[in-house]
Amino acid sequence: MQVSHNISDFSPNKDTVVTIGTFDGVHLGHRRVIEQVKATAAKIDGESVLLTFFPHPRMVLFPDAQQLLLNNQDEKIALLRNLGIDHLVIHPFTREFSMLSSAEFIEKILVKGLRTKRLVIGYDHHFGKDREGSFDNLKKSGPQFGFEVEEIPAHETDHIKVSSTRIREALNSGKVDVANNLLGYDYRLTGTVVKGQQLGRKLGYPTANIISPEPYKLIPGNGVYAVNVYSAGRKFGGMMNIGVRPTVNGLDRTSEVNIFDFNADIYGETLTVEFVKWVRGEKKFAGLDELKSQLAADKIVVEDILNETADK
Repeated sequence: MQVSHNISDFSPNKDTVVTIGTFDGVHLGHRRVIEQVKATAAKIDGESVLLTFFPHPRMVLFPDAQQLLLNNQDEKIALLRNLGIDHLVIHPFTREFSMLSSAEFIEKILVKGLRTKRLVIGYDHHFGKDREGSFDNLKKSGPQFGFEVEEIPAHETDHIKVSSTRIREALNSGKVDVANNLLGYDYRLTGTVVKGQQLGRKLGYPTANIISPEPYKLIPGNGVYAVNVYSAGRKFGGMMNIGVRPTVNGLDRTSEVNIFDFNADIYGETLTVEFVKWVRGEKKFAGLDELKSQLAADKIVVEDILNETADK
């Protein structure tokens, strides 16, 4: 997959089949669109192209509203690469760019920039200034500029509409299994291991305190989770706690993972955590002894969950 970080850097070798969107999460709904793009490209012996944007448009248009995303740039690129797209164009989204009318977007971006021959869009797609552009605009402009357009109907899983918003809501409430079903993969958090208070080590459950380098990356709701952990190419089971550690009167929200059968010094290294299932909510215990007993019980539950999922 060829990655371009500006439309001006994009250079196809064949006719292009294009889709457009933020594609946050690269979830099952997105994959339905991508599969159609690839199938159409194969049919006309063309190249598949996905146009997306960074920063996320809402970060630019609503800078005072915190916008949390499901993927950072590296995660999104890796997910799309695995899906077999020929070209990924990540165009900078700016205030100036947002002022393009739908007609300007079609002519400058789709036709001159991406040289679109076929356009595949998701259900209810809008574009251009104030989202004025629609499927109807595209259908009317197609004959004039020499491209065809196809709209994919709303994709549903278990009668629930798949959307990045729906996935964010599930993660914020700790329902990682629901989010994973909609994503089509286990939600991931990658970050650097930093030193914490080392309380877990004193309790017999040492933890790696993970800091995400991207402040916009969504971290699931507070609680204890069964997780898989990847370190230096190796996979481990683990239990993760997200929260403020009320038993020790913590103030800052942390993400700490106890990695099973692991004792290496990994401060400063990068870990990737895959969330498998929510175990329980965060709770303030009467003291450290009660907390230690709960951690022992949590570990048994987590090991059972990971054993069950490993067999699937």
